[in-house]
Amino acid sequence: MDVCTMTEPTLANAQPRMRYGALWLGLWFAGMAGAVQADAPKGMLESIHRHVTLTSSVTDNGDLNPYAVVVAPVSAGNIQKDDVLVDNFNDLSNLQGTGTTIIDYRPSTKQTTLFAKLPNKLAQCPGGVGLTTAMTMLKTGWIIVGSTPSTDGTTATKGDGCLIVLDPTGKMVAAWSGSTINDPWGDMAVIDNGNTATLFISMAGFGLPSPDVIDKATGFPVIIHKSTVLRLNIQIPDGKPPVLVNQTVIGDGFSARADRDNFLLGPTGLALGPDNTLYVTDGLDNLITSIPNAVSRTDSAGTGKVITQGGLLSWPLAMVYTPSGHLLVCNGKDGELVEVDPTAGKQIYSQWIDSDQAQSPPGNGDLFGIALTPDGQGFYYVEDDVNTLVLAK
Repeated sequence: MDVCTMTEPTLANAQPRMRYGALWLGLWFAGMAGAVQADAPKGMLESIHRHVTLTSSVTDNGDLNPYAVVVAPVSAGNIQKDDVLVDNFNDLSNLQGTGTTIIDYRPSTKQTTLFAKLPNKLAQCPGGVGLTTAMTMLKTGWIIVGSTPSTDGTTATKGDGCLIVLDPTGKMVAAWSGSTINDPWGDMAVIDNGNTATLFISMAGFGLPSPDVIDKATGFPVIIHKSTVLRLNIQIPDGKPPVLVNQTVIGDGFSARADRDNFLLGPTGLALGPDNTLYVTDGLDNLITSIPNAVSRTDSAGTGKVITQGGLLSWPLAMVYTPSGHLLVCNGKDGELVEVDPTAGKQIYSQWIDSDQAQSPPGNGDLFGIALTPDGQGFYYVEDDVNTLVLAK
């Protein structure tokens, strides 16, 4: 009878098995790491899953059509740190360019109050008051907001407007106007150093006629290429309102067009990168451009360099710069929010944040202002169709 004998493995024949085992284990870990990396979010939008309606922007006097969204950086006056300020572009008659109010939503109590109600007419503000997306609150507590006014809801009666300075109780203390300021329109990009600050604002009203002035070739109102991006340097003396020190046009030639439904179409979103590159949305040309050396340049970069165009963009409007270095861009025509990697010049993701079926396509004309939450993990935005402030997280 044959006897089968078992022998202990020697070091020589055990080493290959150990090597192969280690190799397979390494390959398994590498595969798992690759899977995790592949499943990891490419940006911020993929991590956003909840949208919570917080409050209405409609005030007691009937103002509506929310535009700007600003998160308070400090507590001052009637405002607490992390409060959310929202202004209205329309009055009770729903005429655009006639809204005069700003509401204050307090996340800690979920209460909404009227922060400011301005008069319809101001001697320092050509054309009157119609509050726009151009709004910010400084670390010193002052609020600066743009006015693009009209009396009939169209550009036929628009004024040049101004920038209005409010104290933290909502009282107007100053207004800035002049040849470089013509309908402050888009959301502001801001560098706030406390006793000094730099503001970047788009001016969309230069040469803009009534919406009845039609381009025969297109059948739409004529397009005017005179919109600018203005840099304003200001000083904030202790206990006194901000003082405008100087202004520089750092971008010009952007497209603008009168529009009965949207008042005007022009450059809207401004966001500043850490390398002092300013990004600008151009809705009519459906693109995002960049202006280099925005903080220090002494001349205009024209319309800048195109970063991305078309694709997921559909009339890009307000825009913010995320902690990861991406841009979140509100679409004006379809209710989507688009995430863009400006360094790579790539559109990486989109999310339909307003899918109101009453519009075609859904959400058309509903989005405008946007602001990051204080922790940078979510964002606030407004829905013009239902006059609400929404939190996405």
